[in-house]
Amino acid sequence: MKLLVTGALGMLGRDLVHELAGGGHLVSATDAASPAACLDITNPLAVRACLLKEKPRWVINCAAFTKVDACEEQEELATRINGDAPGYMAAVCADLGIRLAHISTDYVFDGTKTGPYHEDDPTNPINAYGRSKLKGETAIAERMDDYLIIRTQWLFGLGGPNFVATILKLAEERSSIDVVYDQFGCPTYTRDLAKAIRVLIENDARGIFHVCNRGKASWYDLAKKTVEFAGLSTQINPVTTENFPRPAKRPANSVLSTMRFTDATGKLLPIWPAALQGYLQSRLTKGSNSSE
Repeated sequence: MKLLVTGALGMLGRDLVHELAGGGHLVSATDAASPAACLDITNPLAVRACLLKEKPRWVINCAAFTKVDACEEQEELATRINGDAPGYMAAVCADLGIRLAHISTDYVFDGTKTGPYHEDDPTNPINAYGRSKLKGETAIAERMDDYLIIRTQWLFGLGGPNFVATILKLAEERSSIDVVYDQFGCPTYTRDLAKAIRVLIENDARGIFHVCNRGKASWYDLAKKTVEFAGLSTQINPVTTENFPRPAKRPANSVLSTMRFTDATGKLLPIWPAALQGYLQSRLTKGSNSSE
């Protein structure tokens, strides 16, 4: 099957291209940062020209403005990339009979629910990043019927900067690190997510799916396990969100339920500590300075 991946040089995009190609698919890869395969997804004419040329069966949109705090200062840009561009893709895909898979986020929720969020729970983003991503979801749903939206969260992987890599770097420089303990989610390895996306596409899935590694954790839990698994002695100190202010508000609880994914595919993603161990082993194999 011929597939087109946008944002192919990002952390998820790199693993997804590798996973899809390894599964026997013919993959075209584009990224705004690639001189050889650049696609400006905010330009509707460029999107149409690209899809007419490539003629893929699916477009998988991994392209996004993901710097959550920066989105607060650059919400207009975030909205163009995360909100408007997916709508352009959906319109062209609907016109040309191409399927569209779009990567979204747990930050479309406000975090006030006590249990895991399901796909049909009401959305209510509390920061600019979440608002821009929700606008993208809405724009897609308004322009086509057979879309696939995959919400995920707390990503770590070899292809880009992430929380785990930051903790490892800080642990080499400091004897202790303060980490928030009152925000909860599901840490997710991009390699596991890429495998799940391939399964959804090969199963011709449609609608909204939550996909992440299993198990609930706080940022403190994730940092604690990171230094433990890495064999480091750095002290991890729990602090409240109130004591660690950031430009963008974060949901207190954005744990996602993956029951719909499992029911549709029969698959279970690994628990997050196992995924974390896999990531750390990959770092050792490739060298800690691989691409982070």
